[in-house]
Amino acid sequence: MSYHWAVATDRGRIRTINEDSLHPLTSGRSDGPTVVLVADGMGGHIAGERASAVATQRAVEAKGSLKERVQAANLAIFEEIDQRPELAGMGTTLTLMELGEDDVVRYAHVGDSRAYLYRDGELTQITTDHTVVAEYLRRGTITPEEVATHPQRSLITRALGLQPDIEIDTGEEPVRSGDRLLLCSDGVNVMIDDGSIADSLDLDTPEEAVWDLVEKANRAGGHDNITAIVVQVD
Repeated sequence: MSYHWAVATDRGRIRTINEDSLHPLTSGRSDGPTVVLVADGMGGHIAGERASAVATQRAVEAKGSLKERVQAANLAIFEEIDQRPELAGMGTTLTLMELGEDDVVRYAHVGDSRAYLYRDGELTQITTDHTVVAEYLRRGTITPEEVATHPQRSLITRALGLQPDIEIDTGEEPVRSGDRLLLCSDGVNVMIDDGSIADSLDLDTPEEAVWDLVEKANRAGGHDNITAIVVQVD
């Protein structure tokens, strides 16, 4: 199995700094295994950009399973806080995917960044949002239409840096030639709907797709940092 990916990150139109981190930093190709990830520092919190950078570096460098990599990234934030107590309270999401050699991609996930699969014109969200409104939606106490305007829509229920022991979602997804994968911070999916995301992923190349997502999110207001990785399965 061969993979071709493109990456893009942008500050957006409102934030003064970019608190997102990602890996790899440049476009590329691989037959796997290759790790790709997006981390979104908690906006409005102390040093969100530092939390996402520390978590990304440790997750990439760590050995073991994807879950162990995320656990290591979480502990790295606490190690940083031990050395710099003024950073207490910093946190980040982390959505990490391994592009495998065996026609399967595996993922580990904490927070509200997302992983999607785009296949035969259909967009499917692979990960589950760890947010207050996502939990309300699962319980049926709000409708999908109410999510975008709910006053608690930005509150996340899980993130790295909040506690040393963290619950991590893991899973795997079979892939085939022609599929496209998207990892993104919520600066993408909050600003543009699934239909528009699918239209971007339908463009000719991953490079076109990823920058089209950034441009659409900015045209919609760019209220948050915008980060995306588009992976084409060949």
